[in-house]
Amino acid sequence: MERRVVIAGGGPVGMWLACELRLAGVPTVVLEQSVEISPHSRALTVHPRTVETFALRGAHRQMLAEGGQLPSGHFAVLDERLEFDALDTDFKFTLTIPQARTTALLQERAIADGADVRRGHRFVGFVEEDGGLVVTAEGPEGEYTLGADYLVGCDGTRSTVRKSAGIEFVGTSFTALGALGDVRLADPPDSPVISRWSLEGTFMCVRLPDGNHRIAVHSPEDLRTDWPGDFTLEELRDRIQRIAGTDYGMHSPAWLSRYSNASRIASTYRKGRVLVAGDAAHQHMPAGGVGLNVGVQDAMNLGWKLAATFNGWAPESLLDSYHEERHPVGVELLEQSQAQTALFMDFTLQGGELRSFLARLIAERPQLKAGLTERLSGLHVRYAAPPGAHPLTGCRAPNLRLQDDQDLFSLLEPGRYVLIDFARVPGFDVRALDLGDAADRLARYRPQRPVPEPRAEWRQLSAALVRPDGCVAWASDETEADALVRETGLAAAAIAAPTPAASPAITTAH
Repeated sequence: MERRVVIAGGGPVGMWLACELRLAGVPTVVLEQSVEISPHSRALTVHPRTVETFALRGAHRQMLAEGGQLPSGHFAVLDERLEFDALDTDFKFTLTIPQARTTALLQERAIADGADVRRGHRFVGFVEEDGGLVVTAEGPEGEYTLGADYLVGCDGTRSTVRKSAGIEFVGTSFTALGALGDVRLADPPDSPVISRWSLEGTFMCVRLPDGNHRIAVHSPEDLRTDWPGDFTLEELRDRIQRIAGTDYGMHSPAWLSRYSNASRIASTYRKGRVLVAGDAAHQHMPAGGVGLNVGVQDAMNLGWKLAATFNGWAPESLLDSYHEERHPVGVELLEQSQAQTALFMDFTLQGGELRSFLARLIAERPQLKAGLTERLSGLHVRYAAPPGAHPLTGCRAPNLRLQDDQDLFSLLEPGRYVLIDFARVPGFDVRALDLGDAADRLARYRPQRPVPEPRAEWRQLSAALVRPDGCVAWASDETEADALVRETGLAAAAIAAPTPAASPAITTAH
């Protein structure tokens, strides 16, 4: 049986996963039932952490060249905007770029890296056989089979992969709807982004690169548990007129669609040789545009682990950490989405008072505002660390300036671990250490001299090990050279054989 990974679903999540697998040389087939990329883009926003995710592989440059940059975001369309200027990132903005274009750019990268992308091919099912999987697909010439070591479902909320694997999709059906339209405006607003809430409803209007405007709207009549049929231009025009007092001269709709606040999550992100990511793992109201972003970050977490397991240097248990780390993120995603839905769909006087109170509280409490901003940006995610680990273990590493001409993200582009010696301990030089089998799986870096570090939590570090996905696997502020050599050796040993018992200091970092 030929060895490969099969991905069902060729959206941004599936394509980014394919890019990660091909970076590690894993034979990868992507099955996507749509012959062409859909021009209709439910997602428009790439949040700061997702831009960072792409930047970890140098895949962000064309997106930045094409997309718009919004320096602030919102929580539940509250009047108090969440400014990104204080975020600890190189990307202090939300990037506005249609999902269709994001998908196209990632598909180009995946194909260039050697992924076998099969558009017009539908995943049908699978069976386990001879220590692997036999995947059945249907293409233009009929059904055929593929041998696979692993199968990943990136095939949306109705995931056939998830259903075929018998993975439960736990949660609630919808109690509220929303609608959107991509339309032309004869009399558009001056600002590229506007939003408004009133007792008549709430809407957001975003200028798109193709000359259309995306209008998302929620109204009191959307608080329902039945599906009213296709959304129409007349409905959109009537609702915006009621909320804003004008319909902005809308005409020529390119796309009209409804969506719901159904809230579900996969009971497990891994079942044997089958895994799920993105919308196949979690469904929610698209409040704040977080779905694509969390999905891409799922793929980033999974990609290097799946590649390490496939290539034989990591045990199967490493894949279990994908569920352990990403499932809690999905649970929080559903919680946050439902909280926002409750806030912007309470079209009562009491709802208005609650919104006013919360907006004022956010404005008066910098710490609260900062916390919401970090959550919106995706920079707050931290994976669980074992007892006794350094406080930075499990955290995202910012793009550290290690020297005038060197930053951390560039070192991470090949998709390997990076072991950093901050040149702060006399007698210790990471480049001189014998790291055994781990030496081929990481890059070592030591600046010529200690670099001033503005971040207090990083200022005293002697050494740190950063995972391929940009999260801290291990860190030390040890000041004695011999002790630091021993600690670094343990960290390297855990890379060479990443098992739960490898080292108490990096048990869950893998």
